[in-house]
Amino acid sequence: MKKIALLSAIIGLLSINLTKAQDTNEKYTTHNKGKLFISWGGNRDSYSKSDITFKGKDYNFTLNSVVAHDRPKGWHIDYINPGRMTIPQTNFRMGYFINDHYSIAIGVDHMKYIMTQDRIADINGYYLGKDTNLYDETIIGNPNQVLLTEKFLTFEHTDGLNYVNTEFSRHDDISKLFKIQNTDKIQVSLTEGIGIGVLYPKTNAKILGKDRHDDFHVSGYGTSIKAGVNVTFFKHFYIQGELKGGYINMQDIRTTKSADDSAAQDFFFFQRIIAIGGIFRI
Repeated sequence: MKKIALLSAIIGLLSINLTKAQDTNEKYTTHNKGKLFISWGGNRDSYSKSDITFKGKDYNFTLNSVVAHDRPKGWHIDYINPGRMTIPQTNFRMGYFINDHYSIAIGVDHMKYIMTQDRIADINGYYLGKDTNLYDETIIGNPNQVLLTEKFLTFEHTDGLNYVNTEFSRHDDISKLFKIQNTDKIQVSLTEGIGIGVLYPKTNAKILGKDRHDDFHVSGYGTSIKAGVNVTFFKHFYIQGELKGGYINMQDIRTTKSADDSAAQDFFFFQRIIAIGGIFRI
């Protein structure tokens, strides 16, 4: 019996050592659960046309199918300059893997939205000075259209169109498709996700000759979906490209210092994002 007990103990120790050896040989990138990641990057943005309603004590009108664009910085040192990092269009994200394939993250998509000036827009409603060409906006022979001059209206979310959101994402290792054997040196993954959040823009507006105003204000909500490719180097550092689209609805936009003045709009957006980041087990 003693020999049997001793033999069992030896087999048990060998099994433990074999398991440890297997764990030691297992690649760091095999499992994601418990890892924390953080990234920083830049974006380019496109927007659908939007109907924008402006309200105040002496005006209430809607501009239809307004065109807008972003304000790209290009490849610039400001993206990594601590004193100027909020100036370009940027994306910050920090997240945690709840298991090997799924993560939850919080972040800020800092986009820029600029109404395109000097275009003709259809208008419904009223404002003081309408039909008098007070703001060089009158379209002769068509009272239902205006020219979007700077005297009439400037309207931007340039510091910025801040989409503060939470994302739930899936991640799948596709390194085998590229015949990559050692994923601890380089790993390629696909990621897809959905997001929801609030809009916290700093709107730069000047309307009907009123004083320019810009202030941070919670203005509405947004939802989004995304898909991307992640390339991780040496277990901990990665570059990620994403395509991201969504819907933004802002019904409480501050336009002047007066609480009586506001704007409302909703539109779709599309982002192209490149980000760099790090991933570590905690």
